[in-house]
Amino acid sequence: MTDLARPFAALRPRPATAQAVVAPPYDVVDTEEARALAAGRPHSFLHVSRPEIDFPPATDPHDDRVYARGAANLAALVASGVLERETSRCYYAYRMRMGAHEQTGFAFAASVRAYEENRIRKHELTRPDKEADRVRNIESLNAQTGPVLCAFRGNATLDDLLRRAVAAPPLLEADGPNAVAHTIWRLYDDALIEAIGSALEALDALYIADGHHRSAAAARVAAARRGRSRTADAAASHESFLCVAFPSAVMRIYDYNRVVADLNGLGGGDFLRRVAREFTITRAASRVAPTAAHTFGLYVQGQWYRLEAHAAAVTADPVERLDVSLLQRTLIEPVLGIGDPRTDSRIDFVGGIRGLRALEQRVDSGRAAAAFTLRATSMEELMAVADAGRLMPPKSTWFEPKLADGLLSHVLD
Repeated sequence: MTDLARPFAALRPRPATAQAVVAPPYDVVDTEEARALAAGRPHSFLHVSRPEIDFPPATDPHDDRVYARGAANLAALVASGVLERETSRCYYAYRMRMGAHEQTGFAFAASVRAYEENRIRKHELTRPDKEADRVRNIESLNAQTGPVLCAFRGNATLDDLLRRAVAAPPLLEADGPNAVAHTIWRLYDDALIEAIGSALEALDALYIADGHHRSAAAARVAAARRGRSRTADAAASHESFLCVAFPSAVMRIYDYNRVVADLNGLGGGDFLRRVAREFTITRAASRVAPTAAHTFGLYVQGQWYRLEAHAAAVTADPVERLDVSLLQRTLIEPVLGIGDPRTDSRIDFVGGIRGLRALEQRVDSGRAAAAFTLRATSMEELMAVADAGRLMPPKSTWFEPKLADGLLSHVLD
């Protein structure tokens, strides 16, 4: 038994039902998108993760009846044989393929204690309302059904174990949303379980990439159940949360771009002159997709510009030197008057997977006054922030591909 990662007896689809069950993560679709994706798919896991789709459109998704329906839908999938529970604890290898990109990692039950002690490191603030929703979801289902996406610094031992893990035929295969193929191998050999556990335990840290609210909610559930128990049990299922972790080198982060509703009362020329105080600004003949640090694209009034930050604006601080921080500190706040991008409705965020044409459309249509393109944050930058015990600015990373819901769940026995 390891302190960082443990094998677990997953609740999962049968191989023949995986395609009918697979669903996107609950938090990347809104209610109407979930309703459309689940239409004609009675076994879609969206009926568990977004059960409000089974109610009239005006229903509050946080109504007690909605959580109860999710639990009933999960129980029905088990009773009908669409989902089944493993009879023994296993690790799993999990591969995602999106176009030419492929990444393979391990699925396991991650230690809540390691999360509380910052060995499983976060980089993002969580919202209490979203945490509370996930707590109610876990408690109503008595299971964690949304895996937390994590990364680890790879090494030769884990690379070799991953190669061994995927040498056998897979257990499950399913094509998920956004043309992502998900493949899962069950690893139940005692020697392989021991080797994987030891190699994961030797890691200094795991880094949460996506799923901060799920992990925070799992920790709250664990704390509550400890309080109700007369004896401490580190091996209790509530002391773990569902995790899929990949070597950091194979993780893919997209840029997370910004659009602003107005120029804070400035005319186009005045705005550009104000920007030029902090950046070297150059008119560009085509769209600007930055690849170098501290370089940005600006699209305004039908024209692209390349912005290069002055050296004096770049610091050694792991958070302040991030491109998202630098742009906020030197342009978005002082020039555009947007102080808190979490709450100011004048700024919006567009994941790079949507392409730069989507930014042009926002500006050309008049729905935005200007758009900024950024270089994608690197995994090394993210891990440096987490290692320093700091938090990333909002909307810093957009991970693709994303894990599926429904293929692996962790039951709280």
